[in-house]
Amino acid sequence: MTVPLRVVLVDDHAMFRSGVRAEVGRDVDVVGEAADVDSAVAMIGATAPDVVLLDVHLPGGGGTEVVRRVHLRAPDTRFLALSVSDAAEDVIGVIRLGARGYVTKNITGPELVAAIRRVADGDAVFSPRLAGFVLDAFAGTIEVAQIDEDLDRLTEREREVMRLIARGYAYKEVAKELFISIKTVETHVSSVLRKLQLSSRHELSRWASDRRLI
Repeated sequence: MTVPLRVVLVDDHAMFRSGVRAEVGRDVDVVGEAADVDSAVAMIGATAPDVVLLDVHLPGGGGTEVVRRVHLRAPDTRFLALSVSDAAEDVIGVIRLGARGYVTKNITGPELVAAIRRVADGDAVFSPRLAGFVLDAFAGTIEVAQIDEDLDRLTEREREVMRLIARGYAYKEVAKELFISIKTVETHVSSVLRKLQLSSRHELSRWASDRRLI
C-alpha cells in the first residue's frame, strides 16, 4: 500500500478545518492543525509534513509569515495556499515567498486532494484565474513592488476593509462581514484613505481595480 501524504492544516476557523479534514481525510493523513502563525510554525516543525495547507489570513502576521519563518529552517517545506481570497496581492505575496500553489475555498474535495498530491510531487498548482495573476506578475503587467509598498502601509484588518469597500460593500455590510461595528469600519476607511493618499471611496475602488486587488 502507498503511504498517504502527511498534511498540516492551517486555518483560524475550526469549523473550516473540520470540513477540510472530512473531505480529504480518507486520502491524506492530516497530522496536525494550527490556527495562528506561532502555532503553525511549531506544528510544522514538530511534524515535518509533506504539504502544508495554508490560509493566507491568519492571526499573528498572516500566511506569508508562516512561509517565511518555516523556510528559514526547512526550505524544502511545500505549501499550498487554500484561501477564500482571490486578490492579486495575496496570491503574489505567498507565491513570492515560496508557496507551490494557491487555490480558493470553493474547490471540491477531490480537486483539493489532487492539488495536494501535485504539490507534493513538486508541481505548481493554481486555480485558473489566479494563475493569470502570477503570469502577469512575472511579465511585469502587475507592478508587484508598488503593490507591496502601498499595502505595507496598511494593517491586515485595513486590507480586509479596503478590499470590501473597493468591491462596493456598504459600511453596514462590511461591519457584518468582519464582525466589527460600523464606527470601526468608518475609522478603518479613514485610515486607509489617509495612508494611500486617496480622497474618496470611488478613488479607492479605482486604485484597487488598477492593481487587481478586487
